[in-house]
Amino acid sequence: MHSSFIKSKVYASLALILLTLAFTFPMIAFHGTLNAIDEDRIEEISPLAIKTWNFYNQGRYKSTTTPKEAHNDLEKMIENAAEIGVASLPIWSCSLEAPNYPKKAFPEGIPVFFHFDGFSGEVHEMNTINHYVGMDPMWRGGIFEREIGIYALLGLSLFMVYFILFHKKILTYFMYIPTALPLIFIADYSYWLYWFGHNLHDWGAFKIKPFMPTVFGDGKIAQFTTHSYPTIGFYVILAIGFFSLLSILSKNKAMRETGMNYKV
Repeated sequence: MHSSFIKSKVYASLALILLTLAFTFPMIAFHGTLNAIDEDRIEEISPLAIKTWNFYNQGRYKSTTTPKEAHNDLEKMIENAAEIGVASLPIWSCSLEAPNYPKKAFPEGIPVFFHFDGFSGEVHEMNTINHYVGMDPMWRGGIFEREIGIYALLGLSLFMVYFILFHKKILTYFMYIPTALPLIFIADYSYWLYWFGHNLHDWGAFKIKPFMPTVFGDGKIAQFTTHSYPTIGFYVILAIGFFSLLSILSKNKAMRETGMNYKV
């Protein structure tokens, strides 16, 4: 087998492994768990969901009001009525600082983290702040994306497996999707920030003009200082995109140098 074919398979396999471990597996294992918690159907939560959440939440942000002994234990988080986020890796973080949230009590400000399948962090407090300026709660954004996310990643994973096994042109085209994942996420994230900032309601106690929240970097909204930056999940999808691109280039090189034609 041509060395570039081998390289293509290795690169695509690395991209698939990263996608599975960082996003697809925890999304599947934890799927429906938050609904079960909200609806007090605790007995329906599977041991796999508990173990997955406990493992993936090691070292992640927990609210300052959450007892430390509950930080990496889903069952104790539920017992303490603590704010629980999804299990998959967070992709982007956004935090707010204001005089009424002193550094001593809130050393990281009021942070929230965006995932493919939901949120984590100080979601309740952030929604309270959003309501203060007439902004919708965060769950109003990306409903469709969160609903199809798990199925989209499963389908994408399947195409990646086919790409590794077969030489078909259409599979090469599909490999451009994981290559473009970072851009897809940023575009969708930016769109929803624009939507939230330009669909303000009259219920806000503090009236502000429509605005575009800061996508990347530091900004200012009313008396709040905002910080918006990528986090670990974004660097993982950058790696997925990088390995996916290398797999495409390697396969195309092998096809050229061996004189093979893609199968229909």
